[in-house]
Amino acid sequence: MLSVNDLFYLASPYVASLFVEDVTNWLELSDIRYTPNIKFTGKSGYDHMFDFVIPKSRKQPERIVQAVSNPKKDSAEALVFKWLDTKETRASDSRLFAFLNDTNINVSLAVIDALKNYDLEPVLWSQREQAKELLAA
Repeated sequence: MLSVNDLFYLASPYVASLFVEDVTNWLELSDIRYTPNIKFTGKSGYDHMFDFVIPKSRKQPERIVQAVSNPKKDSAEALVFKWLDTKETRASDSRLFAFLNDTNINVSLAVIDALKNYDLEPVLWSQREQAKELLAA
């Protein structure tokens, strides 16, 4: 029975929250300042939640960070919509970084290309150190 109960903690909502915790821990260990759980209202009138916002600095514009625990086509489409819907309400140079959890799965090039085509910055979790300088500045 305990083994079956443990499986519930690996269900999608729990895995998503675990990945957000991983991203949170990495931001803190990397000394990257952020504000968690930010809601922006989009052009459509819909409210959209983003995991983190890193404020503008002298060197970098505002950076929005979204943790994507299951980077598949549907999650990429949803994130692109959130970004396009809210982009006009943010500063023109704001950037969105999508941390893609590639711990247990291979993220398809189609997902990465789709995000890039809409000016999002996809970052594979295994390559997160490459984004550190852009986020910490």
